[in-house]
Amino acid sequence: MAVADNSFSMSTMFNALPYSKGISGFIAPPGFAPRASATPLHAALFNLMADGEGVSYFKDMISKSDKTVLQRMASLLTSDSDYFMAIVTNKYGSRRVQKLLGKSADADALFCAAILRRFLHITTDKYASYVTIRAVVVFDKEMKKAMYEHILYHALDLACDQHGCIALNDIITDSDDPYYRDQLLDLVASNALCLSNDASGNFVVQHVLTLYDSRCTHNIAVNLYGHCVELSFKKYGSYIVEKLLEAEESMVVVVVELLDCDGDTLMRLARNEFGNFVVVKALRLTKAMSKIDLFWGLVQKLMPFLHLLRRSHGSNIASILDSFKLRC
Repeated sequence: MAVADNSFSMSTMFNALPYSKGISGFIAPPGFAPRASATPLHAALFNLMADGEGVSYFKDMISKSDKTVLQRMASLLTSDSDYFMAIVTNKYGSRRVQKLLGKSADADALFCAAILRRFLHITTDKYASYVTIRAVVVFDKEMKKAMYEHILYHALDLACDQHGCIALNDIITDSDDPYYRDQLLDLVASNALCLSNDASGNFVVQHVLTLYDSRCTHNIAVNLYGHCVELSFKKYGSYIVEKLLEAEESMVVVVVELLDCDGDTLMRLARNEFGNFVVVKALRLTKAMSKIDLFWGLVQKLMPFLHLLRRSHGSNIASILDSFKLRC
């Protein structure tokens, strides 16, 4: 290959290695079995992308590269799915691929195809998931559409994964497409119950409730009606119910369920290490929002258990009830 001033050549790759020993020093990335088409350039490129000591060189090289060079890099990086996975699942590889996104439409097309081929594996990986997040932000309209279609198809799988849920939350937050954003919010709302009971999915429900989308919040409340008390006994479930109490459009749904449950269940919830926070918030917010009928209903239902609430986790609730008695 002829070497021009800004040509993406083998010598350029080897020069990127501060302690380069040539191809004999290359160790194949985990999970990648070099194919017959793999070249020494693939090895040098992997070292450039994944070497933690090559940050400054990489930045300098990219700043001096034109779109033709970037397309050649993208072509090499995406030439084999296992090879691409090995790079983007590397901490430094992920960061450097993110730096390459959005700089050239032709290069982005190659990266988009590579991401979509291994979409779920990439988007549920600790480091590779940030490549997907970045791609959704910087790709053009058509490539974004292809990405969003995959996100919608795999949304529940992402939501129920420890890294995928973080990626999904970021994608929803950063979405600049109203149609796909609403589709994702509707999907979360319609699956709110199963997600709320999932170790990772509950974080997605919590997150969308912090976006203060009134339609989504209402839909989540409706789909969780009849299960709010049960969720309130659980750590993360109680967080979701507390967030529902903070929004006027969903607060009534939660409080009505609290009032509908039997006195013993409400008493146990009020004394529970997680549930007591839900009951305290219900009392404080119904009063603050002038929902007097709901506030009074909770007070009347809790008052027979005042002596029990003064002990353990119900002490804050007892204090509220005592102050109410004094005013009466």
